[in-house]
Amino acid sequence: MESVAELVAARWGDHRPGLWCQNPATPAYPGGTGRPANPGDTEYPGDTVLSHHEVAAGAAARAALLADLLPTDGPPHIGVLLDNTPEFPLWLSAAALAGAAVAGINFTRRGPELARDILHTECRLLITEHTHLPLLRGLDLPGVRLLITGTPEYDELLAPYGNARPDPSRATPADRLLLYFTSGSTGAPKAAICTQGRLAAAGRSLAGQFSVRRDDVHYVCMPMFHGNAVIADWAPALVAGAGVALRRRFSASAFLADVRRYRATYFTYVGRAIQYVLATDPRPDDRDHVLRLGFGTEAGAVDAAAFRRRFGVRLVEGYGSSEGGAAVQWSPGTPAGAVGRAGPGLVVLDPRTRAECPPADLDPAGRLLNGEQAIGELVNRGPNPFEGYWRNPAAEAERRREDGAYWTGDLFYRDRDGYLYFAGRTDDRLRVDGENLAAAMIENILARYEGAAAVAVYAVPDPVTGDQVMAALAGSFDPLGFAEFLLAQPDLGTKMAPRFVRVLERMPVTATNKIHRARLRREGVRCADPVWWRPPGEAAYRVLTAEDAENAENAGGGGNAEGPLVSTRGPSPVRRQGLEPRTR
Repeated sequence: MESVAELVAARWGDHRPGLWCQNPATPAYPGGTGRPANPGDTEYPGDTVLSHHEVAAGAAARAALLADLLPTDGPPHIGVLLDNTPEFPLWLSAAALAGAAVAGINFTRRGPELARDILHTECRLLITEHTHLPLLRGLDLPGVRLLITGTPEYDELLAPYGNARPDPSRATPADRLLLYFTSGSTGAPKAAICTQGRLAAAGRSLAGQFSVRRDDVHYVCMPMFHGNAVIADWAPALVAGAGVALRRRFSASAFLADVRRYRATYFTYVGRAIQYVLATDPRPDDRDHVLRLGFGTEAGAVDAAAFRRRFGVRLVEGYGSSEGGAAVQWSPGTPAGAVGRAGPGLVVLDPRTRAECPPADLDPAGRLLNGEQAIGELVNRGPNPFEGYWRNPAAEAERRREDGAYWTGDLFYRDRDGYLYFAGRTDDRLRVDGENLAAAMIENILARYEGAAAVAVYAVPDPVTGDQVMAALAGSFDPLGFAEFLLAQPDLGTKMAPRFVRVLERMPVTATNKIHRARLRREGVRCADPVWWRPPGEAAYRVLTAEDAENAENAGGGGNAEGPLVSTRGPSPVRRQGLEPRTR
């Protein structure tokens, strides 16, 4: 097994351009017009451009500094509170050479939560920049030394180590390299452990799967404090000796300009990133680029198809648990909507009985017909590389449990040919009138609605039925048209139709562009946006008033058990004209 330190040291002497980062004031292209410069020219006015050799040299200098700064009486952990600047991969590489670990600190956290993340991972050094200094004001961080990049003091600190050479012998594949936070809907974020060996192996696997070459350029636009950008984008580039182009923070409007500027061939995405890019105005030259592949999660089949039609780029929806305990690889022949075939040891289990769920019954259009029986939690009964959480034995026990298998916390179903389909997080499961429903399955159906730019489905409590289905919909909403749309969906069960629909301009998202479901659940029906609801027995949706909300909370929403939606064809108690939602 190889170490990341060995991969970093292998780039010494490689003088090809290897790292680009566009400074904030730089125009989309050099001079603001014309075609992008060729990466081989290294002519990027206003940009930071480093060769592979310079990256290895910079990492060696920082590793030598670490050897002198890190105390010996605790774990060799450093926190990195940075945007996607060149300093982030430099410190990742330096930590690998020094046998230290990096905790990526989420800059959207605030106050005590931010301090908790830094102290929980026992960071002795915190690397940050001027942009993030206001976040640290007033925080009590005992024993944490601050290094501020881009300052004369920082440059002076590094200067004595400028002649250092990368020495991978100080590290082993078993050394911790990453402490990256994975957050669920409840509790504090958990810091998953990733060793050098596991990160190198993941990078090599992805480089092989996607045929990454030395002349490729990986566009890193997802935040590097998150595992996706490091494991799925930076690591395969490091393995193959490919270049890396950094975007400080994701920008949908700058996406295509960056791809052209750096001649990017590969990128990763999570959450709503693909939807945001698709929402930009189409251009006649949308296909004028060399990008060939995007790899990520949560784009969905509809948006993946739209992305390929518009940009000519294939998106591969993959699955890998953040902690490394289970992964599903896409392969040629994988059906639309599936993430790949179940490998050895991967099974879909009922979390209550721990029995294997029956195969999915799919109609000719690929719609799931027996979700109640087929959807369960994905479990890895075979060997897995899960390396635990830092200082969190309770969370580790929840993943490993007493049977020794790895429980992913993710819902899936499997078809009769062994292909797996993602159905959401276990936290996103709803229980309506005794029936378990997966939010992701309802979202897939609602995504067909013509007016929906983005959809999220979640539970709101009901004293009678347990849960009620609520949907947040960004886009245009016609109450009668929506009800008619629901009637036309053959795979929409009688208890799956949303009782409440929140209509908003833009979906709330986390720093990694994932829908902020915890916030939506917390706000429920009493939110600032217009909410429509369908009272029991009524034909269409109408505006929810404060009195309606109080009655629903006290007496129950009436359940979704009265049978199919009443047809809206013919006379209706609600007219299309004059029905405009209003904020309560």
